[in-house]
Amino acid sequence: MQYILIIFKTFFIYILVAFIFRIMGKREVGQLGTFDLVVFILIAELVAMAIEHKENFLFNLVPVVILVVLQILISKVSLKNSKFRRFIDGKPVVIIKRGVIDFKSMVEQRYTLDDLLLQLREKDIRSIDEVDYAILEINGKLSVFKKDDKKDKKTYPLPIVLDGEVQFDNLYNIGKSKRWLLNTLIDKNIRIEEIFYAFSKNNDLFIIKNNDLTDKNA
Repeated sequence: MQYILIIFKTFFIYILVAFIFRIMGKREVGQLGTFDLVVFILIAELVAMAIEHKENFLFNLVPVVILVVLQILISKVSLKNSKFRRFIDGKPVVIIKRGVIDFKSMVEQRYTLDDLLLQLREKDIRSIDEVDYAILEINGKLSVFKKDDKKDKKTYPLPIVLDGEVQFDNLYNIGKSKRWLLNTLIDKNIRIEEIFYAFSKNNDLFIIKNNDLTDKNA
């Protein structure tokens, strides 16, 4: 009887966890933010405890349900509120800008030169002077953009405006001011609040407006 109970618990937990991961989204493990990773670890621990306890099996799964509901609520709020999203997940950080290492940003992220060189080697980059931009993403991975001899085709790899909010760090990284941005938007007859995503290319601003999207708020 005990073995049958264990088999039933294991089967039930398998279905439950598969369902939980399905409703929590389709992000790969390497793309998980800090909060997502903490939730997944806690779920694994709580599930293990539920299987071990012989009594109150369903009651021991209540914390799992609470965690799932909390994670879903936070995900929905993050989709609607960019400030809250940055608080939970952080934001990408430029480590190499125009071929120059930003040591201040590395110190702030507790990211060492050994870490940088290791991740560059993993991308088959032999030397830092091959890199135009390197960005430390919120999941800890390094995105690298190599130098291009055709200077006029360069695009800054981070948004200047995101969800109607100016990303001032990114704006200053391309050597532009808030006045330049406002004048550019005036010329295009677009308000900042109308912008979903804007990036810089060839000294111009390329814009995706909110009304260009389908079911953004669905």
